[in-house]
Amino acid sequence: MHSSALLSAHVPSPLDAPVPVARPFMPAAEAILPYLQRIDAKRWYSNFGPLLIELEARLAARFARPTLACTAANGTQALTLALAALDAKPGGLCVMPAWTFVATAHAALQAGLVPWFVDVDPVTGVLDADHVRERLAHAPGPVSAVIPVASFGRPLDPAPWARLREDTGLPVVIDAAASFDSVSAAPVPTMVSLHATKSLGVGEGGFIASEDPAFITRFRALTSFGFMGDREARFPANNAKLSEYTCAVGLAALDQWPSTRTAYAATAQRLRMALLHTPQVIFQPGWGPEWVSSTCVVELPAGSADAVEAALRAQGVDTRRWWGAGCHTSRAFASCPADPLPVTARLASATLGLPYFADMALDQVNRVGLSLAQALA
Repeated sequence: MHSSALLSAHVPSPLDAPVPVARPFMPAAEAILPYLQRIDAKRWYSNFGPLLIELEARLAARFARPTLACTAANGTQALTLALAALDAKPGGLCVMPAWTFVATAHAALQAGLVPWFVDVDPVTGVLDADHVRERLAHAPGPVSAVIPVASFGRPLDPAPWARLREDTGLPVVIDAAASFDSVSAAPVPTMVSLHATKSLGVGEGGFIASEDPAFITRFRALTSFGFMGDREARFPANNAKLSEYTCAVGLAALDQWPSTRTAYAATAQRLRMALLHTPQVIFQPGWGPEWVSSTCVVELPAGSADAVEAALRAQGVDTRRWWGAGCHTSRAFASCPADPLPVTARLASATLGLPYFADMALDQVNRVGLSLAQALA
């Protein structure tokens, strides 16, 4: 259907069924069943069982260069334990963007670090390695680590961050929570979330990818009481392993990933078509044709997000300010140092998450497109 036809469609009244902002797309029970039967046969339910080893191998195989993957109970734990595995000095600052989800800052605090919120690049919406390098000379205290964040699944080039690590000696961990589809290299440790709301989900989970076997060995021990092949706790650690049941879901999700990805890409293309004649709506570069995620995040005219959100709500179209006004505005981080953040403030006032999910119906896409076009008219 052409975009002109989409925009001429009837917009349902607010009394009609609302369009949700997201719907997780997880494997059905019958797809998981063969893996559950393997668990029954082995009677191995946790502690690095055969399904976990298979899941990690399949995750690692997605990377272009030889890479290892190690799972954890969730992405936040993975970030925290990665900082510990890199010996990030407790008490120091952890450079991160203010334009991120609160889990990034929580992970740093749990690792004993203090978030230092730095503004993002006005074009890319992510931290710029050269800007961070310049800001390090003016840090409000000793710096222990850096966490760049890939925004909403968008690809993030790890090469500048690998150079920053080599030049400064600072531990760097990339938070690529929503970037399962777009991450293909991990010259610095990279975290990907496997939460149910992500494009490939297991319920609760995440993994760290790295090209450094020694780092992965230490990270794995940190997920299992500091054990390294025996019962000796070598250092303070956690219990953050995935169960075999969680891995069964992950393996089934990987089995169906090609069709899942196709469904996400098709929905993205339909949304782009529905908004083809609404140039005020700016999609993330490459979203849909080149990479997919489980969210549709768009940039609107500066300062318009509140009004557009209200207009769409009146039409029964749900939206989400996924990162709110910026991570730094949460009370939990009120005492953390922050640079001036004009770009973050602009993004917070102009960024909105639209309804988007793999099995989104065409009439829902049409309704989002027309409602948004009317809100911006």
